[in-house]
Amino acid sequence: MLKLSPYSRRRLLGTGAVSLIGGPALAQSVLGGDATDAAPAQAPAGGAPAAAPDSPIQVNGAQSAPIPIAITQFDTQGVGAQITQVISDDLNHSGLFRTIDPASFVPNSIANGTPVWANWTLLGAQGIVTGDVSEQGGQLRVEFRLWSVASQSQVQGTAYTTTPDSWRRIGHIIADTVYQQMIGDKGYFDSRVAFISESGSQTSPVRRLAVMDYDGQNVQFLTDGSSMAITPEYNPSRQQLAFVSFEGNNPRVYLFDLQTGTKRLIGAFGEMTIGPRFSPDGNSLLMSVSEHGGSAIVKVGLDGGGMVQLTDSSSINVTPCYSPDGSKIVFNSDRDGSQQLFIMNADGSGAKRISFGQGHYAEPCWSPRGDLIAYTFWGSDVGGFTIGVMAPDGTGERILSQGYLVGGATFCPNGRVVMFYRQTPSGDGTGDRISTIGIDGFNERVVPTPSYASDPSWGPLLA
Repeated sequence: MLKLSPYSRRRLLGTGAVSLIGGPALAQSVLGGDATDAAPAQAPAGGAPAAAPDSPIQVNGAQSAPIPIAITQFDTQGVGAQITQVISDDLNHSGLFRTIDPASFVPNSIANGTPVWANWTLLGAQGIVTGDVSEQGGQLRVEFRLWSVASQSQVQGTAYTTTPDSWRRIGHIIADTVYQQMIGDKGYFDSRVAFISESGSQTSPVRRLAVMDYDGQNVQFLTDGSSMAITPEYNPSRQQLAFVSFEGNNPRVYLFDLQTGTKRLIGAFGEMTIGPRFSPDGNSLLMSVSEHGGSAIVKVGLDGGGMVQLTDSSSINVTPCYSPDGSKIVFNSDRDGSQQLFIMNADGSGAKRISFGQGHYAEPCWSPRGDLIAYTFWGSDVGGFTIGVMAPDGTGERILSQGYLVGGATFCPNGRVVMFYRQTPSGDGTGDRISTIGIDGFNERVVPTPSYASDPSWGPLLA
């Protein structure tokens, strides 16, 4: 029988408890020709991707039939080849694109900087990405162009100038641009994720606060592991994290400033504080304050002042999360006898239950699109834990993934992908890994991390 540590994630779920990353400065310029920097139309909430304005590229059915796209080498070796690989990996990982094998490219299919259209039509490509890389005065200049095969024209052309060590971020930015022009939503590749890095033994775990690029690269550790850290949360408007630390064995919510590398206690409320979530404007926090066997949801300023209690503590009320417009809060409560999801107004009024499954619900997370709420569910019927989604009114409930233990769902900036952690039992205990999956329940992928990892929080697009 598996023995749980006093503060294991499974136990916390069962009870309901629960500049370091600054982007590089870069100059951007529009290349000549038919290039455009016009922003595409936004997709309607919960609907199909909208086509970019005046874009000749058709993307209907991209979820079931990924868009074939050709990405030519920016150069054959060095940083250009690395940027090309990042762009290809990003688009493939989205599940909406299928990059065409470069080995099938017809030789000399780019003539005088322009595609030889017949050669790309033969391959079935809908889009072509071309580019070039050069160094000028210690700066990296990266040019790229996106072409439509159907209209035989350039859709976008942009040049970026930045420091050489920012090549990976340039790749993500270009992939975001391609995604936006061809899908109609903003991309999510130029973003970072806060998470908990796990090491040590089952009896003496070391859990450190860390951040990484969305694809698991550029990991940076923010705490030394001397005090256990859990449940980080990205501020949507500034370079800041909230997280729970067990300094002195008493869980409290702290703020970590990603620009200065410093952390500070929000305040000491009740017996313990857990589950921090920022308001959409990033100026305040929701958290749960435990006392007398129950817990209440409170709102506090980032300095710990101005506390407003939104629920009572006669039951366990935890893991609150704002709607994108800040008007509603979804949370987890056992006020009806078992852990279920409720929605209330931002001032704490009008609480209404939205989950009715035969089991327990926890860790709700509202999509930035506003159309879905992700959550963790477990019950006898499913034989384990699941990551699910439902509409804010409780309808349309469906499972995305399940396993021995899955949890901690967080949405990417455009709401099309969910990241979560999966725990798998093994001979020497259990280990957590972070994965992503589309909101359609397809394209599940493991995010590589240096050690076991859990509790992801997907940050906003970098400025």
